[in-house]
Amino acid sequence: MRKERPLPPDSAGRLLQLFRQGRVSTRRELGDATGLSRTTVTARVDQLIGAGFLREGGTASSSGGRPPTLLAFDDRTPTVLAADLGASRGRVAVTDAGGRILAEDVLESRIDVGPRRALSSACDAFEGLLERAARSTDSVCGIGIGVPGPVDFRAGRVVRPPVMPGWHGFDVRGFVRRRFDVPVLLDNDANMMAMGEYEQADPDTSSLIFVKVGTGVGSGIVVGGRLLRGVDGAEGDLGHVRVPGITHLCACGAVGCLAAGAGGSAICRDLRALGIDAGSGRDVVRLVRDGDRRARAAVQAAGALLGEVLATVVSLVNPRTLVFGGDIADTGEHFLRSVHEALLRRTQPLATRGLTLATSELGDRVGIAGATATVREQVFGAEAVDQRLSAR
Repeated sequence: MRKERPLPPDSAGRLLQLFRQGRVSTRRELGDATGLSRTTVTARVDQLIGAGFLREGGTASSSGGRPPTLLAFDDRTPTVLAADLGASRGRVAVTDAGGRILAEDVLESRIDVGPRRALSSACDAFEGLLERAARSTDSVCGIGIGVPGPVDFRAGRVVRPPVMPGWHGFDVRGFVRRRFDVPVLLDNDANMMAMGEYEQADPDTSSLIFVKVGTGVGSGIVVGGRLLRGVDGAEGDLGHVRVPGITHLCACGAVGCLAAGAGGSAICRDLRALGIDAGSGRDVVRLVRDGDRRARAAVQAAGALLGEVLATVVSLVNPRTLVFGGDIADTGEHFLRSVHEALLRRTQPLATRGLTLATSELGDRVGIAGATATVREQVFGAEAVDQRLSAR
């Protein structure tokens, strides 16, 4: 594998990151932080302003002489298109680069209709949302798409997904770029949700695991601010861990997967066997909130199974926070308490002493937040910025 060359310390892209992180806000502060000469600082800042990465606005206080001009990363002008395509429905949005939602919509369509139909629907929705948000296609800097299956992030292709027939190896980037000629970032939905949740977590949170319990089960793991990525895109694939005692067939074709015992589809299956009308995770949430004892028991049993598998993950990673999303997480304490009790039974006290369990504060928008964050990190990262500047 080719080794990437480190960026020079006076790279414009590297200096932009100091403004993005809020570490500097004027030319003088940039010079003090980097030790670069005034001439170099002026040249790089002028480059970044000219390319639209920085904007000037207002002045800072001064102890004498001319007040310095304030500079900030321009995250309001660029537009990001974000899609969170779930197994049974999706959400699409137009945001600015800072993650502020300008227009959004829900797609009531299934992922199993195939990539061409699903992606065409998302692109059609993007065009309508751009019009609603009064944003031009030319303002779009990137597109982030989350899907419920393993993804080769570098290649931008789905890899052998259990619930996405027709998607394996499909050129998602190429298909979407026929409509929008910008960078297209594809990732597993739980990975994107993990990044969305991490962005708004407490600054002291060094590690976070996001667990999505929707139709199936998946997770994204963030350690030290970076998303954990495996070799083949199967990182965080909790749903297909084999669990003793589960005898049902999973969507992947195997028997005994966690998803076949603790996913939303599994809970619905068990409730229908009891004569209860439950066609989706949303039906399960409704039943639990209405006080249905059998629905609550099914959710608690699913939480206990999930907790047993998560106990190994928690013991290995020792995260600060476990965040749960997806429809089943909306059942609240009935689900979380069962997960927590199983964790406590199956782990050493040290592994859970500082652990916090919570449901996503972003709710249904966590995937959109993560897709936007993924685009922002790729498009406005130091290397990408330097490449764009060198091409001007």
